[in-house]
Amino acid sequence: MTTSALTFTCPIPIAQYPHVLLAHGGGGELTNQLIERMFVPAFGNAALGQRHDGARLELGGARLAFTTDSYVVRPMFFPGGDIGTLAVNGTVNDLLMCGARPQFLSAGFILEEGLEMETLWRVVSSMRAAAAAAGVMLVTGDTKVVDRGKGDGLYVNTAGVGVIEHDQIIAPSSVQPGDVVLLSGDIGRHGMAVMAAREGLTFESAIESDCAPLVEPILALLAAGVEIHCLRDLTRGGLASALVEIARTAGLHIHIDERAIPIREDVRGACEILGFDPIYVANEGRFIAIVPATSADAALAILNASAVSADARTIGTVSEDPAGYVTQRSVIGATRVVDLLSGEQLPRIC
Repeated sequence: MTTSALTFTCPIPIAQYPHVLLAHGGGGELTNQLIERMFVPAFGNAALGQRHDGARLELGGARLAFTTDSYVVRPMFFPGGDIGTLAVNGTVNDLLMCGARPQFLSAGFILEEGLEMETLWRVVSSMRAAAAAAGVMLVTGDTKVVDRGKGDGLYVNTAGVGVIEHDQIIAPSSVQPGDVVLLSGDIGRHGMAVMAAREGLTFESAIESDCAPLVEPILALLAAGVEIHCLRDLTRGGLASALVEIARTAGLHIHIDERAIPIREDVRGACEILGFDPIYVANEGRFIAIVPATSADAALAILNASAVSADARTIGTVSEDPAGYVTQRSVIGATRVVDLLSGEQLPRIC
């Protein structure tokens, strides 16, 4: 083997981004570039190529879903949740988006020297309660401690394994023209709750995160045999980024109606004051389901019966052209292209 064969070139132009930016972790265009130009070429394989919230795997005749996520939210505690509930619910929900029944989680803790034990216990207690509510077990873990001033208190990583108990392939690649897009409820609360806690903002009414496990509605859909083409939770980058990622992966066009998207008035007002577009604001208890039009009524009836998705509704449709794009009809009837954010709207939101 020659020396030249061992030479590697960074696929992201160094002159363009010589250093990592906060926006590389924001779920927008730079996150997409980091994944597509660096991680996928380096680690590319069939499972990674699914471009989903987790990998769907087969092992010994069993169909499994496997996912991992890291949590760096600041502040650690916010209205409606904390880093512990996020760490459990986020990974549980990613498994559910693969169509799997969540079973087991691991937890890795990066602790900063000087962190109060009472703070750590609050987080651990939240994780225990969240795991019990989601019906999963934390079965293994790891702990590391970094120097004082080098870790911002506490970071958590969780990985999860779930079992796929059906024959459906629930993934962006399964989306078809004629499908409809269902949204499980109002959007934007998690991002606004964290932002208010971080910046010490107060609004006329308290905004709490929507952080919740999505076990009940997703498993109910699967148990009823409803045909589902794709599921996606609306975390970093919000509704908009999730739709764009699916449209690009599926090579199809998704059109949504702004008037159909539920947004609480206090969240809408906070977004207007701060200059945010609600469809890009993070959620931790909301998801979209893309289903055939013939399955939409049955799916909505099941979703509306669950407290966490009681306000589910149809917000859009899938067509062939323009392929890879998302468009939105505004409240005044105009149509605009919805794209990934090029910068960071709300850093360290999860």
